[in-house]
Amino acid sequence: MKKADSKNLSKIEDMRSEYDFSSMKGAVRGKYYKAYRAGHKVEIHKADGTTSVQYFRLEDGAVMLEPDVRQYFPNSESVNKALRSLIEIVPSKKRASHHTK
Repeated sequence: MKKADSKNLSKIEDMRSEYDFSSMKGAVRGKYYKAYRAGHKVEIHKADGTTSVQYFRLEDGAVMLEPDVRQYFPNSESVNKALRSLIEIVPSKKRASHHTK
């Protein structure tokens, strides 16, 4: 079986060629994806021996788009425009009951 060329693989998976992980044994794409979405911390070890810790998580209301969706909606404006057009086609009775919850 022929091994996939890393240049072709990066095009297929929409990954830039400079992010070629084909030489990394045991690497798994998206391994920490769920943990990242849930929140994560970064420890910064300083030269003076101290460590500072910063915590990160998605802000309330923030949405993380999957890569295939991001191709079509590259920014907040395009996402909001598309969602507003969907809201317009939801039957008005259903929209009214949703707003009262």
